[in-house]
Amino acid sequence: MLERKKVKGRTQVTFVLPDHTPEGPVSVVGDFNHWNPHAHPLAPRGDGTRAATVTLPAHTSHAFRYLAADDYWFDEEAADHHDGTNSRLNT
Repeated sequence: MLERKKVKGRTQVTFVLPDHTPEGPVSVVGDFNHWNPHAHPLAPRGDGTRAATVTLPAHTSHAFRYLAADDYWFDEEAADHHDGTNSRLNT
């Protein structure tokens, strides 16, 4: 799930997954963090989910995916669209 909030010409995007699906650590990686799996790990929230928030310029498009343990890559079903390789997000 993606949560978005407009803030002064920027968009805060929060990437949200269930707490244990998939098991183990998960990071959101994309062109906004140079595909660095250590930049935005998802952290537990009190509501049974885990999340990471990224602030991006408004009116831009970004490619991203999730990376879980054992080199398991997966897409966000609620992404704005998919380009065949990555999930896509428009701010």
